[in-house]
Amino acid sequence: MSTGRVGSRPRVDVADLVRVRARNPGAVAEAAARRRRRPLLNDNGRLMIVAADHPARGALGVGDRALAMANRADLLERLCLALSRPGVDGVLATADILDDLLLLGALEHKVVMGSMNRGGLQGAAFELDDRFTGHRPEDIDRLGFDAGKLLLRLDYTDPGSLATLESAARAVDAMAERRLPVFVEPFISRRTPEGALVNDLSAEAVTRAIAIASGLGGSSAYTWLKVPVTENPDDMAEVMQTSTLPAVLLGGDIGDSPGEQAAAHERWRGALRLPTVRGLVAGRSLLYPADGDVAAAVDTAVRLL
Repeated sequence: MSTGRVGSRPRVDVADLVRVRARNPGAVAEAAARRRRRPLLNDNGRLMIVAADHPARGALGVGDRALAMANRADLLERLCLALSRPGVDGVLATADILDDLLLLGALEHKVVMGSMNRGGLQGAAFELDDRFTGHRPEDIDRLGFDAGKLLLRLDYTDPGSLATLESAARAVDAMAERRLPVFVEPFISRRTPEGALVNDLSAEAVTRAIAIASGLGGSSAYTWLKVPVTENPDDMAEVMQTSTLPAVLLGGDIGDSPGEQAAAHERWRGALRLPTVRGLVAGRSLLYPADGDVAAAVDTAVRLL
């Protein structure tokens, strides 16, 4: 199965996908077994990954569009277009999306990263309880995927963060046992007086988060970091001295105006020059740019590498 194409935009036949899923669920495993793999890093030593694991956490909004990511065919078409652009190394997503991409043949010679913990639903009272409801290490290994990613948000005032920290450490152990890279995305988080969860992007908080994440588990040999750019981009050089683990930047929300986007790109450009930073993982800002031009947004990000 593969995507059709109208102009430069792929077209996904949802009826065809559903027919295969209903009649031959084993087709997913067959597609995974046939998939042509590649090393995590190519000769340039850099990574450009498109992220699409937001929906499984109930995070469907982009800017003022609350359900922008809710149309699965549209999301898959955007992903297929992004993955087809030169310089894009792979994708980070949950099983439902990766299974669709496998059936569509869109993951050939791409890095495939399984999203591991999506239990901290956006806006929920239990949002900080980031349980492992996605890919398990054995799933990533069985399907021949190339890496996993876990989210680690820690609130010093929430005793439940200790359980999150311990489960993340055991996931790091299980991935290292299988010699599979795991990308840890750490934050120091807190609740506002209104109850909203926010991540602290001050230099001190990001430094502490990196230090904590780097020490997880019995081996750091297969651990990577996925880190945000700090509130003050000038702090990044000192912050990234906290660990020798290889890191990729978290793209995050870059705004809708050309000025906001240009400023975000400059923040990325500066951080990408640091010795431990090996690439960029970005999602909504590339898949749902304000002007609708996915290819141009992706190409701009690739050039920053």
